[in-house]
Amino acid sequence: MKYISRLLAAVLFILFFGFALKNDQIVTLQYFFGYQQSAPLVIMLLIFFVAGAALGVLAMVPIVFRHHRDLSKHKKTLAEIEKEREAAQRASTQAPQPDSIRNT
Repeated sequence: MKYISRLLAAVLFILFFGFALKNDQIVTLQYFFGYQQSAPLVIMLLIFFVAGAALGVLAMVPIVFRHHRDLSKHKKTLAEIEKEREAAQRASTQAPQPDSIRNT
């Protein structure tokens, strides 16, 4: 499996490298307020791909923190349940204690 993943990574690298060599034309992006930027097409695609990936990761951050908080809460609950179970198991294995006798 390790060799297959490395082979796949090498093939993808060669494909993307060939794509970069074929698309070296200069493109101009027109922004608002007359601002424009010129760069090779591959660089522009790479910038927007990285920016999209970074925004996707940032969008996931609150969800990851919520899951982490829930996980720690569940671990604490599980530890309490384990303590109760162990205490009940210890109580069931001990010999029963006699009731106290009252003198009247």
